[in-house]
Amino acid sequence: MSDLDWQKSSYSSESVNCIYLAATPDRNIKLRESDDPDAIITTTPYKPRAFLRGVKAGEFDHLTA
Repeated sequence: MSDLDWQKSSYSSESVNCIYLAATPDRNIKLRESDDPDAIITTTPYKPRAFLRGVKAGEFDHLTA
């Protein structure tokens, strides 16, 4: 996995508990957390896109209330 270009949000700055994303040559998306970088989730680009749209639309706001 070291050949992947892992990226984190610029909003994370130098804090801990960051989520990193990387695109694979076969067009999948890899996700990992800074606390456990060996635990990697692989998904398609469509699922994170749908999740982010839901977050932006407020669909999960009730979970933080």
